[in-house]
Amino acid sequence: MIKSGKPGGNRPESLEDRSRREFMVFSAAAGMAVAVATVASPAEAAAVESREVVIKTADGACDAVFFYPTGQRKGKTHPGILFWSDAFGLRPVTRAMGGRLAVSGYAVLVPNQFYRTAKAPVYADLGSFNFQDPASRQKLTLHMGAVNAPGAAEADAAAYVAFLDAQPQVDPGKKIGTQGYCMGGPLIMRTAASLPDRIGAAASFHGGGLVTDKPDSPHLLAPKIKARMYFGVAANDDARQPDVKDTLRAALATAKVTAEVEVYPGTLHGWCMADMPMQEGRSTYSKPDAEHAWGKLLALYQAALA
Repeated sequence: MIKSGKPGGNRPESLEDRSRREFMVFSAAAGMAVAVATVASPAEAAAVESREVVIKTADGACDAVFFYPTGQRKGKTHPGILFWSDAFGLRPVTRAMGGRLAVSGYAVLVPNQFYRTAKAPVYADLGSFNFQDPASRQKLTLHMGAVNAPGAAEADAAAYVAFLDAQPQVDPGKKIGTQGYCMGGPLIMRTAASLPDRIGAAASFHGGGLVTDKPDSPHLLAPKIKARMYFGVAANDDARQPDVKDTLRAALATAKVTAEVEVYPGTLHGWCMADMPMQEGRSTYSKPDAEHAWGKLLALYQAALA
């Protein structure tokens, strides 16, 4: 079943209440906490823990951070989540998002997907990043190229999911969810297609390169996917490639994948990430749209991972 719509039209009923409860956390590496909800009680602040981990993969050792609920949930197990970051990788904002998910009852792994070329954080100051600078673009290409190489993301995903399944905080009897931003969009599709019996939900937000004219285009993986899916599309991405959403919907429908593809009016590529550099002379981050996307994510996980 394929759905489409506009943000604000069909928000999950519990989103408003959940937003007041939800509380955000940390950059463990920087030794700071980050709050992103309007109300955060001391009990909620103490309800999540994180630890730095190293995961062995076929190509080396991946530095990552693992978040999980504690406090009143101590001793309980939770669905696992694999978080694929955007092109700027593991950093305070993605740590904060991982912690926020843990508050909602998930055990979340946020890996440094660029571990083959650099330790996290790869980018210390996004405010000064210039997309027009050839040297900056070359650095992006170097890091992204390693994980985008044939078979690399699939091998990594298998290692990350194996790590999650081995943790006492993770319920191995429940499906795993995965979410990706920007370049993470294709990675959630490669994850879901390579581990179809383990991945139960996958969400892409302002994903790039979901549909290409190459034989390895991510949308062609739809027949291998069993997960329920959600795709949030940036308005300026849609303006540049208006056929992508339709091709994606058609591929998912043909494969009988339960999915929703939604364009976010007025948004720029990267709107979910609070630290993104400005684009087109205005802020990339859009808090109202990011919160709507967060509600869609939680609704997806609640439906597919319960």
